[in-house]
This record gives sequence, structure tokens and C-alpha cells, in this order.
Amino acid sequence: MAKLYVVPTPIGNLEDITLRAINVLKEVDFILAEDTRTTSHLLRHLGIEKPMHSHHKFNEHATVARVAESIASGRNVALVSDAGTPGISDPGFLLVRKCVEEGIDVETLPGATALIPAVVQSGFPCDKFAFEGFLPQKKGRMKRIQELALEERTLVFYESPYRVVKCLEQFAEVMGMERRVAVVREITKKFEQTVRGTLDEVIAHFKEHEPKGEFVIVVEGYNTKPKRKERDEDNEEE
Repeated sequence: MAKLYVVPTPIGNLEDITLRAINVLKEVDFILAEDTRTTSHLLRHLGIEKPMHSHHKFNEHATVARVAESIASGRNVALVSDAGTPGISDPGFLLVRKCVEEGIDVETLPGATALIPAVVQSGFPCDKFAFEGFLPQKKGRMKRIQELALEERTLVFYESPYRVVKCLEQFAEVMGMERRVAVVREITKKFEQTVRGTLDEVIAHFKEHEPKGEFVIVVEGYNTKPKRKERDEDNEEE
């Protein structure tokens, strides 16, 4: 029975692709690509020739039914994004949902994604964390930051280099300048860098050094230790 394969691709270093992913890309009937030019570069590197069709945020609503029909007719399809795992802040969710609704098998391969390396190397607790992806650019942005200010889990965000400083300043406005943060850029690439410190310190860094590349911002969760200490003291008095 044909199926949809969701295939993660490297987020920078082209060696970060699994042997299984390579085999799937070789064996499917065609590949759905967020940008066929980007995927062509990867396929050339891997020595793979395969028909491709565009599947991106501007056309996915119109194409999911047709793709699902193609899979149901017996054609195996691989879905890839420009980098990382499809569906994670990239197109993919709508097609997966359609296939599930139609009873079509979906197989998601494990692989590259920016958020996991970033949260692990941040130095903040990573047994539990909240991934927010991209915050709303305008409407509802500050409201969402305010809602997250008291979140005890580590917070993970994606952000454009053009909005990194403004985003950090908004965090500081709501969460305080002393909240700790780790800003990770260009993961797996030549100029990968992690800048750690308080929001105040990291804002100062990126005002002096222009942000460039792909960014993941990891924010320390709300610190509840003082509250726990107060409860312990109350218990001692009792």
C-alpha cells in the first residue's frame, strides 16, 4: 500500500541526513518540495534524480486533495521542506491531516530539526520545554509573550535575524532584564554560535554584532524557587 513519507532534510550541514531518508528519497515515485531549487541542490549532492512538485504555504490548501488522491492510487510520495522536519514551522500539517482523514498511511522519519540541538545546548532544563515556533508578527504578539511570562518550562522560539533584537527587547519588557536566555544561530553551519546571558546582556551583544543567519531563542522558564522557599519557611513555623 502506498504511503506519504515525511522526510527531514539537513538544516545546514548536508551530512545531517539519515541513510534511511536517502533510501526513501531514492525509492518514492515523486517528491513534494517546499522550494524545488533548494531540494534540487540536495538531490544532486546525494546523486538522486526524482520528479518533484512544489508544495509550499501558498499552494498547499489547493494541492493536498490531489496529492492524497495520487497516493491512494498507488504512488509513494516523500514530503520535504527546505530544511528540517516538514510540519515544524514549515508546510506539511495540512497534507498529513488530509492523509489521516482519508485513511492513507503516513510515515514520519526522525531527523534534523533546529529546536532540539538549541534547547539541549542552552544549558536550561530540557526534560520539559514549550516550543512556540514563530510568534505572531503583529496582532497578539505581546499578549502571547505576557501569557508565557510565568511559564515554568524552558521556552523555545524561532525568529528572523531582522527581528531578533526587537524580540529580545519585548521579552525583557515583559519578563525582566535578568531573565536568562540562550540565542543559537546557524546550527550545524560553519559560523554556528550560542550567545548566553541575561536578556540585558544578550540584547547588548546583538546591538553590537548585527544578527545574521537562522535563529533559535531559548528562554529560561519562570523561576519558582523563591515561592518554594517561602512555603518551606511557612511549614517550619507550623
